[in-house]
Amino acid sequence: MADPVALLALALDAVVGWPAALYRRVGHPVGGFARLIDHCAARWNDPAHSALVRKMGGIATVLVLLLVSGGGGWLVQHLLRLWLPVPWSWLLIGLLAYPALALRSLHSHVRAVYRALAADDLTAAREAVGMIVGRDTQSLDASGVTRAAIESLAESFCDGVVAPFFWLLLLGLPGVWAYKAVNTADSMIGHREAPWGPFGWAAARTDDLMNLIPARLAGCLLCLAGGGGWRVMWRDARNHASPNAGWPEAAMAGALDLRLAGPIRYDGVRHDKPWIGSGRSEADPLDLRWALAIYVQACLLLWLVAGLQALFAGDMI
Repeated sequence: MADPVALLALALDAVVGWPAALYRRVGHPVGGFARLIDHCAARWNDPAHSALVRKMGGIATVLVLLLVSGGGGWLVQHLLRLWLPVPWSWLLIGLLAYPALALRSLHSHVRAVYRALAADDLTAAREAVGMIVGRDTQSLDASGVTRAAIESLAESFCDGVVAPFFWLLLLGLPGVWAYKAVNTADSMIGHREAPWGPFGWAAARTDDLMNLIPARLAGCLLCLAGGGGWRVMWRDARNHASPNAGWPEAAMAGALDLRLAGPIRYDGVRHDKPWIGSGRSEADPLDLRWALAIYVQACLLLWLVAGLQALFAGDMI
């Protein structure tokens, strides 16, 4: 039997997740990356420096993150394999890897939006969706809240599930935590707006590279799980500003026969983004319920991949 670490990590995340009580007590491992990024930004993102100097500081930040996350992950994994017999080494590596996945927490956050919408509580629905999106939510109607939740579910299926799973399967503990470190950096500093700009360039580009394959895999999984959406995915994936986020989002739009994205507000400013999909623009709670069902089925397909790898593949990590 090959190494079942990926399967163990999926199982632990699905069954246990990252409990709120544990988060309140110790936080989450990505919090350490966030503190390191803040420290690097304080040293190397001085507005008084030139754009080139700040860009080099951003590159150094990504290299530090990769050294800490990837290097530390490799060392821990190597020592566990060296010191412990199987299956104990598998169990501990799976235990250390699973917090990088977000199957359970993503489902819980989006389901909270669905429950509020189903109860016709628009205020609670806006608050719930505001936990998972960056756009203005206070002016959204029920359809807008629904579409925002569906878009976040589709995009986060890549960032929170498929991409960490992919890097775990490919490189083990160093791969999955290197990905999470870079993804955290992208969410914190990978923006063109001040005060980041040149400093966040390396984080954004590295995250784009690390999501290149997983985003397309996520789109294919959503089409398979949703029983369609292929044509919309291939046609509209590039309508998104991100080179990767459009793939799962377009797949979900096609599977649900909805139009997603489009005009959006950030900090009170309207941004006229192109539409993704050519279906209905008015979404209702049943669409979100079906999106959650597609998400669950797509996650089950990942379980199938992990199970087949554990049964038949060679030792990949």
